[in-house]
Amino acid sequence: MEQQPIQEIQADIVDEFSMFDDWMQRYEYMIELGKSLPVIEARYKTDENLIKGCQSKVWVHADLEDGRVHFTADSDAIITKGIIAILIRAFSGQKPSDIIAAKTDFIDEIGLKEHLSPTRANGLVSMIKQLKLYALAYETQMES
Repeated sequence: MEQQPIQEIQADIVDEFSMFDDWMQRYEYMIELGKSLPVIEARYKTDENLIKGCQSKVWVHADLEDGRVHFTADSDAIITKGIIAILIRAFSGQKPSDIIAAKTDFIDEIGLKEHLSPTRANGLVSMIKQLKLYALAYETQMES
């Protein structure tokens, strides 16, 4: 099955969030998304895979398969788990170069940043940065 482009996935996410009238419903939806997260294997729940700059613990692991990056993650906080689930849905299974080039405006479009505490918003930025760093590392590996 051909992987949907990042922009299309992001547009789908924006559409899904626009179906909810208020933020309580959106938070509930994020919690649901968190439950569907591809869970990281216990052996990858290491300090090395912890995202720095997050108030709660978020572990992310990346693998390169057939030129595409696949992410798994987990968090000890349900909202944070929902946030990382949204990012992984947009970026997992994509080519490293596409992940690096991807814009993350869809986060603003669903109004996520403005409804997060400043520490969670910083954590969100750290998560995006970390996913892009993994992609960059894999792209560099593929070139050499």
